[in-house]
Amino acid sequence: MEGRWGVGLVGVMLFLGMLEGCIYAQDNADIITAVYIVTLKQAPTSHYYGELRVKHGHHIRHNGSQRSRLDTARNTSRTGGHHGSYIDRVHDSLLRKALRGEKYLKLYSYRFLINGFAVLVTPQQADKLSRRREVSNVVLDFSVRTATTHTPQFLGLPQGAWAQEGGFETAGEGVVIGFIDTGIDPTHPSFSDDTPEKPYPVPEHFSGICEVTRDFPSGSCNRKLIGARHFAASAITRGIFNATQDYASPYDADGHGTHTAAIAAGNHGIAVVVAGHHFGNASGMAPRSHIAVYKALYKSFGGFAADVVAAIDQAAQDGVDVISLSITPNRRPPGIATFFNPIDMALLSAVKAGIFVVQAAGNTGPSPKSISSFSPWIFTVGAAAHDRIYSNSIFLGNNITIQGVGLAPGTDTDAMYTLVSAIHALNDTTAANDMYVSECQDASNFNQDIVQGNLLICSYSIRFVLGLSTIKQALETAKNLSAAGVVFYMDPYVIGFQLNPIPMRIPGIIIPSPDDSKILLQYYNSSLGRDGTTKKIIKFGGVASISGGIKANFSRAAPKIMYYSARGPDPEDSSLDDADILKPNIVAPGNYIWSAWSCRGTDSIEFEGESFAMMSGTSMAAPHVAGLAALIKQKFPFLTPSAIGSALSTTASLSDRNGGPIMAQRAYANPDLNQSPATPFDMGSGFVNATAALDPGLIFDSSYDDYMSFLCGINGSSAVVLNYTGQSCGVSTMNATDLNLPSITISKLNLSAIVQRTVTNIGGNETYSVGWSAPYGASVKVTPPHFSIASGEKQVLSILFNATMNSTVASFGRIGLFGTQGHIINIPVSVIAKVSYNTTGG
Repeated sequence: MEGRWGVGLVGVMLFLGMLEGCIYAQDNADIITAVYIVTLKQAPTSHYYGELRVKHGHHIRHNGSQRSRLDTARNTSRTGGHHGSYIDRVHDSLLRKALRGEKYLKLYSYRFLINGFAVLVTPQQADKLSRRREVSNVVLDFSVRTATTHTPQFLGLPQGAWAQEGGFETAGEGVVIGFIDTGIDPTHPSFSDDTPEKPYPVPEHFSGICEVTRDFPSGSCNRKLIGARHFAASAITRGIFNATQDYASPYDADGHGTHTAAIAAGNHGIAVVVAGHHFGNASGMAPRSHIAVYKALYKSFGGFAADVVAAIDQAAQDGVDVISLSITPNRRPPGIATFFNPIDMALLSAVKAGIFVVQAAGNTGPSPKSISSFSPWIFTVGAAAHDRIYSNSIFLGNNITIQGVGLAPGTDTDAMYTLVSAIHALNDTTAANDMYVSECQDASNFNQDIVQGNLLICSYSIRFVLGLSTIKQALETAKNLSAAGVVFYMDPYVIGFQLNPIPMRIPGIIIPSPDDSKILLQYYNSSLGRDGTTKKIIKFGGVASISGGIKANFSRAAPKIMYYSARGPDPEDSSLDDADILKPNIVAPGNYIWSAWSCRGTDSIEFEGESFAMMSGTSMAAPHVAGLAALIKQKFPFLTPSAIGSALSTTASLSDRNGGPIMAQRAYANPDLNQSPATPFDMGSGFVNATAALDPGLIFDSSYDDYMSFLCGINGSSAVVLNYTGQSCGVSTMNATDLNLPSITISKLNLSAIVQRTVTNIGGNETYSVGWSAPYGASVKVTPPHFSIASGEKQVLSILFNATMNSTVASFGRIGLFGTQGHIINIPVSVIAKVSYNTTGG
């Protein structure tokens, strides 16, 4: 799953290949079938309603009965008026005509964003469908994967953005955020609507429903959680859906979906208690916003595009304002451009309908071109560390202190405790034949008399990475043996892994560095007293104390870009040609994030049974931005999705808390020793600034028609555009550099280029001066250098680039617009290849 970087060992992703097809179990047991996504030439419903929705600033009701008020009816069954609709009948009729008398299984009818369906057929049947005149496109389904107490303070929300919206009590009110994820735990207090002192109506523009199942009973939804569905038809047809493990309902058996929903929209002031320790109070970014859940990702297998597209289609039809996707494809989409895939094209229609779309960048960093979110209409978010850190340490009897991790209490401050290695505390010498006994997974292997009251030393091996051994079980062993605490050393074969803090109910520490682990073991072994004849241990001489890691510390060297956060430049196609589009768009807090956890969540075994978990990944960064977008939508209901993205981008921070440049980790191993100043390919426009984004001054706006012109300008794209959208291209000479984005990216500057940008003033009358720094190897000139702009007016900026040298190394600059009312608009500039006039050889 995309970026699921759980607490525990971060950075290890085990991917098991998904079945691309399945077998008919009836007469034709040898016939291979697969799920295909079929789109028709006739435009989908949203293309007729999109402009109306944007024009009025709210969603109109679509297709189906009005949702009953949650004051009187908390849930509705999934049976609704959309069954047997006209579009469904058209799809069914086409399948009957094309596949006369043959077996097939239609999984979904897509009615709103895409006019099409998902169907289980043979390759031969798919070919028949592709030759029908009504059909524009047939695509094989593909798999996808999933990619807070302090972050509101770190982002300045209480005194900034929340204060502007009337306080946390109203922040995000009336805005619906749709989550495409692993579902939700509706019993969590982060999603309660228990606010009797203030009305909390369901927004008029939302028309979704809540499924009622045994796992998700009537009453699960309320005025906070106002919609919940699940989508698993593609997975079920493949025979990989495990109903007892994955739940055929919106319920979150994983934890990831509950976590991301609470980051964006969880209630304010919910106590975070884990392993008996209190870690503060949690709040979502927009705690008064509403949540609609569309479960399309599952613990045991991830997910599939056919299910995700169905979820996106339903979310748009229901009337969500923001879509948050902490998911990315498992592979780069094939074809003439990465933008042409069913998920991105469904999201393009969602943007046309006025929905702001946020997607995680992916956890495949830090290598270049590792980004997993491609299209300019999608707001892509990378992960950065915030300033809160949890550190733990162990002080040895030789006066050496070793740093480690562990959300654990410390030992008594005035006492030193004897160190005893697990392999030296066996109660039966035969247990020494168990090569894993040092992992402390079974208390029956050890002599309690030796361990009791001492610090038990256990090994942390690759088996912990694979889930074959767990910290929780080792802690249980230590508790049963009455140990004073546990010290985990890193197995030398586990190299370069990054550990998140892990909750412990007893004193404990994990030493993540193999080198530091050697220092611990050398001290321990050198302190052992042995019988001169038998060599048996007669004295454990090593002593230590554990400081504890429950109390947070704060660093001013934040934010910084995490090593796992995927990087640009944006690959335009499978040949890795660079697109003239900046990705990621921005970075947000994604490391060590506390948020709600499903009570049956199994994604991180260390948090099983807990109501909160600490997770890391771009999955955690994306919902931060989704929640902040809800605040912008609340203040400016009529802003287009691209304008919301512009407000977030142009106001982003470029400096850390020390006033220096934001740093980016460059290596998986020892990332803090391998970092350098972040570039736009690491952080996009910068680190999100929630308060400034609510007062951006100027915005860059792009429309659906602009995105269509851009797609049509891609060489050889006309047929593909027609296939996905049902619209003919005509003649288009628009390049990606012509899109009115709040950034400029030029993959190849051949001698010179002129780029134009248009700004719109959504603030008061203001005069701006323009400044810039040119990328190395190029010159820049912006005209006009000064301009005055009234509220609501537009201004065109013309930027001339000249290559001054030949180079294939990316270089970066920046354009700044400085207003007399204090607005500062930052435009990152990236130029990759440069070809100058001064070429060698005449």
